[in-house]
Amino acid sequence: MRLGLLIVAIGVLLAGCGADTPPPRPQKPVQLSVSAPSDTAVVQGSTAQVSGTVSPPGARVKVQGHLAQVSGNSFTGTVKLAQGPNVIDVAATASGRATALTAFRITREERVAVPELVALSLDDAQTQADERGLKLTAERGGGFLDPLVPRGIHVCDQSPAPGKQVRRGTTVKLLVARSC
Repeated sequence: MRLGLLIVAIGVLLAGCGADTPPPRPQKPVQLSVSAPSDTAVVQGSTAQVSGTVSPPGARVKVQGHLAQVSGNSFTGTVKLAQGPNVIDVAATASGRATALTAFRITREERVAVPELVALSLDDAQTQADERGLKLTAERGGGFLDPLVPRGIHVCDQSPAPGKQVRRGTTVKLLVARSC
């Protein structure tokens, strides 16, 4: 009985060998190239126009999962950007071809105007800075008699100047005292 099972097992193994069908040939990949924006680009807008080339002509291209417009070998698509670093994925497919994938980075850098902080209390200056995504550092000023002044601590000077456009997260330096 064991001999019979052994013969059947060998027959099954040999039946799989020498099949007439060769293994499938690897598919030629779609050719995909992003020309704009460049990797690690820094932009200030809330969207970015992505463009490049694709082969074969008429291949389907998706940018961040949304179909891009393809005309011949060129494609364009628009993506929304979050504040800070963004990774943009681009995929291209065509019938009978392997999918092509690429990714690149864009940083959205939002600028804000530095508010007028002079004459504000330190708490009010902090509120104004927080609303704009700015940081504050305060240096104590005033003279020898400053602790005797009954008024609370206020901003006497600031840097950068009010109205200057800076990146969110920028530190505004304050000079504070009871009397300026």
